[in-house]
Amino acid sequence: MTIRLILVSLVVVAVPRGAHAFCGFFVAGSDAKLTNNASQVVLMRKGNRTVMTMSNTYQGPPENFAMVVPVPVVLKKQDVKTLPADVFDRVDSLSAPRLVEYWEQDPCAPPMLHTISKGAAGKRHKGEEGKMSRRADLGVTVEARFAAGEYEVVILSATESNGLDTWLRREKYNVPQGAAEALAPYVRDKSKFFVAKVDIKKVKRDAQGVVQLSPLRFAFDANELRLPVRLGLLNATGKQDLIVYVIHQGARFEVANYANAFIPTNLEVADGVRHNFPAFYAELFDATVEKMGRKPHPTRADPRGGPGVVVTEYAWQTTSCDPCPTPPLAGNELMTLGADVLGGTDDRYGPGWVLTRLHTRYSKETLSEDLVFREAMPAMGGRADWNGTNGDEGANVAQQIGGSNNFQGRYIIRHYWNGKVACEQPHFDIWGGAPGNPDARPTPTAAKGLATAPRGKVALKDEVRSPVPSLGIPGKPPQRRRPTTP
Repeated sequence: MTIRLILVSLVVVAVPRGAHAFCGFFVAGSDAKLTNNASQVVLMRKGNRTVMTMSNTYQGPPENFAMVVPVPVVLKKQDVKTLPADVFDRVDSLSAPRLVEYWEQDPCAPPMLHTISKGAAGKRHKGEEGKMSRRADLGVTVEARFAAGEYEVVILSATESNGLDTWLRREKYNVPQGAAEALAPYVRDKSKFFVAKVDIKKVKRDAQGVVQLSPLRFAFDANELRLPVRLGLLNATGKQDLIVYVIHQGARFEVANYANAFIPTNLEVADGVRHNFPAFYAELFDATVEKMGRKPHPTRADPRGGPGVVVTEYAWQTTSCDPCPTPPLAGNELMTLGADVLGGTDDRYGPGWVLTRLHTRYSKETLSEDLVFREAMPAMGGRADWNGTNGDEGANVAQQIGGSNNFQGRYIIRHYWNGKVACEQPHFDIWGGAPGNPDARPTPTAAKGLATAPRGKVALKDEVRSPVPSLGIPGKPPQRRRPTTP
């Protein structure tokens, strides 16, 4: 893959209680099983330099444990730091699928001129490195050792996967079954292993016993952009939910080694969706993945084709959004995630930054290799004027064309005019804010916590008003009454 990345950011969101996505695996100091409740990973890249930040919560034994993550080079103390726990929420909120509401205005009211432009012009809103030690009988070398926040970090190299598995067990960690086999490809690729041991006395638990660990950021050089998610399957018992965010100067991204799809967008939905939007969206996402999975998709991982599908949910400039669940990303937020060591984020003299959100749900049967990413053509879809008109109305698939990236998962509740019509020439289909405040911008609801949203509770054909041919949804005519003029 040709590396033309200026800045890339990937985030992994996990399903709790045994269905999670993670760029490594947990090892505990007892026989109790660790459950990763939520994992997020941010990978920022410029040239061959990468800054990776991980955030995890977990439920498990109240004693020390460790995370094991493959990295391409030996890390040093100056390459590793901890960040505030809330650093990831902004990217998730900005790119999440959104639900908006529009009200049909009085068809007899004088026409109003709205000066708000289309979505593309939305708001702008203690430790040191230790001496190298080696256990020659296992082929494992301790390359570095230092502390960072509540973590004690050890950097390992290994010549045999069985030796690394044994080394971890000798350190009194309960390694998941099958670890040696899963580690073998990384050992063959001469990866190093970042082992972050958590001092449980330095962290806090909430009322449910969930521990929020400080996000851990580290920097390294690597030729290929790859997300090592296979090791996360070691702690898994079911499907994994994975959301990947890519921020790049000028381009959106897609996967290079699995099938790609766009989420159906600009769908009119029933009023009741407001009460269960995450569950509705999870059902729509699952239906999209299932539909795409029925067709053979040859990939590098499986030349015969397979059900692995990665869905694009968002591709938009970071300096704008419309409608905005949260303000656009600020430069200082990108700096926190690693732009401070990558040369800053000044884009005044070049293309703007584009945020891409990719979502997939996989299992041991559908994930045969790590995810690899590539640049893709610009995409548009899910846009409209601020009042829900004159955009991509009725187009529920993305258009891959030249120009700017303006694609989002957008779902619409429409309140049709059912009041008196006291004029001879009424004008219907004029939309805006709620009665009494027609010029108010809608406040969208973001679909958050998708990995844990209840599934099997929503029948799409009952809730979707727009026809969606790709999913076999015929659509329903709007429930509206057209009063006659006096």
